[in-house]
Amino acid sequence: MLSCLKSDASHVFCRLRLTLVALLAMILLPATSAHAEGGIQVKSVVVEATEEGYQFDADFEITLNHKLEHALEKGIVLYFVTELNLVSSRWYWLDERVAQSRVREGLSYYALTRQYRLSRGTFSQNFGTLKEALQALSRVRDRPITSSTELRPDMEYAVEVRMRLDIAALPKPFQVETLGSRDWDLSTGMLRWNTRLPSSKESQKSAVESGPNKIGTSIRYTTKVSVPAPSLSAVPGSAAP
Repeated sequence: MLSCLKSDASHVFCRLRLTLVALLAMILLPATSAHAEGGIQVKSVVVEATEEGYQFDADFEITLNHKLEHALEKGIVLYFVTELNLVSSRWYWLDERVAQSRVREGLSYYALTRQYRLSRGTFSQNFGTLKEALQALSRVRDRPITSSTELRPDMEYAVEVRMRLDIAALPKPFQVETLGSRDWDLSTGMLRWNTRLPSSKESQKSAVESGPNKIGTSIRYTTKVSVPAPSLSAVPGSAAP
């Protein structure tokens, strides 16, 4: 603990030193707390029409807490699931999920080579640092959306997006440890908003970005039209299949 002698000029210097220490603590504490907790945030989502149907791009911000980083270093593979649903509203029954995209990616660390590996199916890529691996994981590009029925551009759909840590894919001992623990609860929550799908003929994009007044539909080579931010909201679950 810092102490001050209330005499002469040393008292003024000591008070100044205490003030600087307090300011430094205020600056560093939020960053330290954010890293300790970890989390995933949605930065942007874009749904685009293609010749085969629809696909989407998304950007996330992923931060691992110390416990998850330690689990990686011990050889535990962390699996992340990115999912997007298109939901059709039905006044007479539960909403119907008419299209979806669901991909699971594994993040692992190899102590022998001191490299991080990101894998999806038979595809894998190595990275020298955890930061580089998380940046690659956070960038979703050209992800196809599979529909169970014909999608109509003139019809309004609800779009649901979520990225989460797949706890069920962890080894059984770790699954027990995750019960009631916030350290393993890494998820964006289910984000939901309504939009009309873009037409492939008009080559439109339906886009949503986190932040106020940044949600709306845009057409290539034209100016984006914004709608109020409350159109994007987190909901506890998704629609019935």
